[in-house]
Amino acid sequence: MHIEEQDLYTIAKACAEQNPRVQHVLYEHFKSKMFGVCLRYASSVQDAEDYLHDGFMMVFKDIHQFRGQGSLEGWIRRVIVHNTLKTIKKQRMTDLFPDSLAFDRSVEEDEDYSLYKDETVTQMTLQLLQKMPVGFRTVINLYILEGFSHAEIAAELGISEGTSKSQLNRAKAHLRALLEKKLTH
Repeated sequence: MHIEEQDLYTIAKACAEQNPRVQHVLYEHFKSKMFGVCLRYASSVQDAEDYLHDGFMMVFKDIHQFRGQGSLEGWIRRVIVHNTLKTIKKQRMTDLFPDSLAFDRSVEEDEDYSLYKDETVTQMTLQLLQKMPVGFRTVINLYILEGFSHAEIAAELGISEGTSKSQLNRAKAHLRALLEKKLTH
């Protein structure tokens, strides 16, 4: 079902009035795209479903703030990413940013990559991202896919810019190691 951008603004206004039928229309229109965003931050499909559900709860709570400047899709995406990051930040920082020994062990783990043999590159990359430690996955998503600066990542996650930079470099190395392992087995 395709909805024109001007119709989306009307739908957003109706959602602000807490109309469940219209909220369902909005949810159905954006759920696939937003689920893809959530999958990038999640370590499992169930986590992504939780992020999506919680994110849309925030969308419907805050939709009265959407003023029609920019796309509704972009606004929804920002709300869902922000809400997902809040959930991730609630985890202990040691879970977010493992020490280098944990990083080395996670790369060396013997994992079954037979699942990926018939997958597209996009699916394989997504699955590899999901296998990364949550801190690596979060920083690489924010920097590369969402376009955040290191200063913005630092502010969003409550870390230093240096930590953001080092986590990005370590995340890239970790992803590279996972890809090399996948391609050589």
